[in-house]
Amino acid sequence: MALKAGIVGLPNVGKSTLFNAITQAGAESANYPFCTIDPNVGIVEVPDERLDKLTELVVPKKTVPTAFEFVDIAGLVRGASKGEGLGNKFLAHIREVDAIVHVVRCFVDENITHVDGKIDPVSDIQTINLELILADIESVDKRIDRSKKNMKGGNKQYAQEVEVLERVKEALYNDQPARSIDLSDDELQIVRDLHLLTLKPVLYAANVSEDEIADVANNPYVQQVRDFAAAENAEVVPISAKVEEEIAELEGDDKQMFLEELGIQDSGLNLLIKAAYKLLGLYTYFTAGVQEVRAWTIRKGTKAPGAAGVIHSDFERGFIRAEVVGYEDLVGAGSMNGAKERGQLRLEGKEYIVQDGDVMHFRFNV
Repeated sequence: MALKAGIVGLPNVGKSTLFNAITQAGAESANYPFCTIDPNVGIVEVPDERLDKLTELVVPKKTVPTAFEFVDIAGLVRGASKGEGLGNKFLAHIREVDAIVHVVRCFVDENITHVDGKIDPVSDIQTINLELILADIESVDKRIDRSKKNMKGGNKQYAQEVEVLERVKEALYNDQPARSIDLSDDELQIVRDLHLLTLKPVLYAANVSEDEIADVANNPYVQQVRDFAAAENAEVVPISAKVEEEIAELEGDDKQMFLEELGIQDSGLNLLIKAAYKLLGLYTYFTAGVQEVRAWTIRKGTKAPGAAGVIHSDFERGFIRAEVVGYEDLVGAGSMNGAKERGQLRLEGKEYIVQDGDVMHFRFNV
């Protein structure tokens, strides 16, 4: 499944530098607003130690990790909702992503211009949020007007639409994102086709300097972002985009040595990717055979036929059953035959809800 996270933020907060590190794609990075006008898109592997272990056990001809798509969206500025700074184009790009990674500047560097002339991460967040809210208000107002006209025919469906949209509008007018409203599944269905920007889940990436990455607890700007994010139950991942760009150029032992020299255990990008995966409620299941060991992405709560359909629509259409063993059970048994002998290999039907880490083999007939 093609899942996208859009990297957003004010100009010169480190978005394109971070994107370079994520994809090693070399997106242009310069010290002025609107350097990135069209979004850069890159595919990044989702780090998963379980895939490495399965490869050791099975020794396949190839190993295929699951992937995540990141979109580097040009810097938004105050007035973007009214078209300032090519804002309309940028907002349209945000509508196309599943989640937002909001990069916030938490470092001081006199050589890098701040669009507002000062370092104030909460103000930066509020600037972006306001533009997204204003754009959503415009969308909601248009839909309310249309639904009210349709109500005149006595259709109760449109009356319900208006009621839900008025609640969303009230929140937006109080500077609250649409995701802050407790909406039922039916109510979410009403607003879903509006593609509201503030309905998208958000993850904050607090961009710090190279010198501070090992001791972010003492960075007051990071704490300000954490305090703000806590109010909306959002996660914050401290990261140094410049460090990640350097790490991206290293491999194997060199990368590990560099991390140790910095005093950190894991790449900030790995943490960011995992957090984005979690944010969207995604699970990974595996297929493991001598031809290929592969990770597959599904949404939490997906049933076995739906998981099979991620591989091919025929697998879902002709689904018969799934042979399933948990990752920990398989590793403990040492092989699929070992898991079978222990009674850990199960046969599951159409109602089985796939769990994160399941190793699966599907039986189907079309």
